[in-house]
Amino acid sequence: MNIDAVTAYVMIVIFLATLIRSTFGFGESLVAVPLLALRLPLDIAVPVSVLVSVSVAGIVVAQDWKKIHIRSAGGLVFFTLLGIPLGLMLLTSGNEQIVKAVLGVIIIGFSLYFLSGRRPAVSGSRAWLFGCGFVAGVLGGAYGLNGPPLALYGSMRRWTAQHFRATLQAYFLPASLIGMAGYWLEGLWVAAVTDYFLWSLPAMLPAIFLGRWINHRLQGERFYRYVYLGLAGIGALLLAETFLG
Repeated sequence: MNIDAVTAYVMIVIFLATLIRSTFGFGESLVAVPLLALRLPLDIAVPVSVLVSVSVAGIVVAQDWKKIHIRSAGGLVFFTLLGIPLGLMLLTSGNEQIVKAVLGVIIIGFSLYFLSGRRPAVSGSRAWLFGCGFVAGVLGGAYGLNGPPLALYGSMRRWTAQHFRATLQAYFLPASLIGMAGYWLEGLWVAAVTDYFLWSLPAMLPAIFLGRWINHRLQGERFYRYVYLGLAGIGALLLAETFLG
């Protein structure tokens, strides 16, 4: 069984991206897609990343289904579906650079505000559920950036690290399945996508369990400090894409 250089590279990227996703519950697409696109065509890299997302979410949901906030996950998925059409319109007719720059500034501002020691208000209101779910749909439909609004909602609810991780996977599972159905209908789920996914399994599976082990050792403010740092990094990447891309 010979593994060529591209396949080995894909396995390493998937391991790193899956470890981030399994530890924190989000963020893997911002690692996987740009790095995979360095060696694979984008129409291969994106479906591979989404197929990995389906698998990670399915395993985490099976592992920790008792820690899922069912109503929150269901509400976020529902309101995301409402936002996706607007996101697709934005993708085809909006100014991508401006939107990404504004989004990057907002995410960085939010992260730095809470990293300074201020605590977000605990909120389970329907308004926050609608707002975060809808914006996740808009950003997901336009740029595949569902994660930041979901992380914001989870931090507002002050979920434990374990509830945060499990509930976000209950969101990503149906959302990613819908995404893969769309790729299949568009003819983008080709044999190469399946091949790279199958080769990635030996890297993805241990990363899921290692991420779970790390997640269960992160508590309270320490966990959210990492979440906010991750969000700040996402915002910085968006700004970098805007001014350097």
